Amino acid sequence: MAQRTLMKRIARPRKVSRKILQCIRLFATDVDGVLTDAGMYYAESGDEWKKFNTRDGMGLKLLQKAGIVTAIVTQERTKLVARRAEKLAIPELHQGVLDKLSLVREMAARHGLTLSQVAYIGDDVNDLETLKEVGFSATPADGMPQVAAAVDYVCQKKGGEGAVREICEMILAAQSSKSKVQSPKSEGSRTGKRS
Repeated sequence: MAQRTLMKRIARPRKVSRKILQCIRLFATDVDGVLTDAGMYYAESGDEWKKFNTRDGMGLKLLQKAGIVTAIVTQERTKLVARRAEKLAIPELHQGVLDKLSLVREMAARHGLTLSQVAYIGDDVNDLETLKEVGFSATPADGMPQVAAAVDYVCQKKGGEGAVREICEMILAAQSSKSKVQSPKSEGSRTGKRS
């Protein structure tokens, strides 16, 4: 019973500071269990399949359109992930990564950013070190309990079922509200009249 109570407490989304999300300039994601449902499907022929959510893909494209650098950081090394990254025009694809924090730190520096400007979503213990160091961290609803306990936000959606899109929308909404405050609309726009 105590374990169930702990899981319910961990699994609820936490309140996230808009200011933190407004500072995000690089969004990095793990693959298995985040962009996918954590399942690995194998055929008799040896072919491997993964299921990606198209809405997550659109979320990544929207971040790119907003000027945010997108990245995939995974311990796995597969042609499937390379194809998915290529299709989404993700500029930072890193496979076979054992030390994710070092890679994310190096990637941020290369883009002239600090770790506080990085958002990262991961689901398992090999993501923990990175999740604890970035400006904003998240895990899907079905992320491992020790990960859920360490992140800034636990998604309502599961891995491969829209968790990445959920985070993308949060970042975009925060940054949209920032730009509205910084550049107020003209008088004609507020009254609905065209200028």
